[in-house]
Amino acid sequence: MTAIVVIAKECLPGRVKTRLHPPLSLEQAAELAAASLDDTIEAVRSIPADRRILFFDGDMPPASADGFEIMPQPAGTLDERLAALFDALDEPTVLVGMDTPQLRPGDVRWPDSGDVVFGPALDGGYWAIGMREPRGDLILGVPMSRAETGAHQLAAIARAGLCVELLPVLHDVDEIADAESVAALAPHTRFARALAAASSEGDAA
Repeated sequence: MTAIVVIAKECLPGRVKTRLHPPLSLEQAAELAAASLDDTIEAVRSIPADRRILFFDGDMPPASADGFEIMPQPAGTLDERLAALFDALDEPTVLVGMDTPQLRPGDVRWPDSGDVVFGPALDGGYWAIGMREPRGDLILGVPMSRAETGAHQLAAIARAGLCVELLPVLHDVDEIADAESVAALAPHTRFARALAAASSEGDAA
């Protein structure tokens, strides 16, 4: 058995991608986040796995997640929530975020010769982490949403004496410049179309 998990929050204005406002409106930022999540879910559907799970913070999962198991996120800080997820699963598990709409199925793989797979992000964080034997303690206490988050996470894995296989470095979306770079890398995505539509609306205004 294997499990692949997408972590996401409900894409409501004011709750997601607020760092894109301005220049985008909060509504446009939410639409862009929804497009990014849909692109991620589409990629994950093409990755062989026994279970596909949406680790979700919200009331209304997206229609694109039809057929996914919906696992509500518990309360707590991000490291606490991620630790709870990995403690709840027994099979080899890979977690991906919703901020890399350029994700391709080939970017993700299961731990092979190592114990952990790790997808670094250009901003110093990470877009994916997977464990052959899920352990929440490897994540609990890691400071999140910082430029050094990835380094702290890799250090925690090293302290546990585990072997890491690196996935490709991806650019995740935080600021408008990130969004523009990712859209240029993946012009075929819903995300790129949503950004182009938002930019057109801004030009018209």
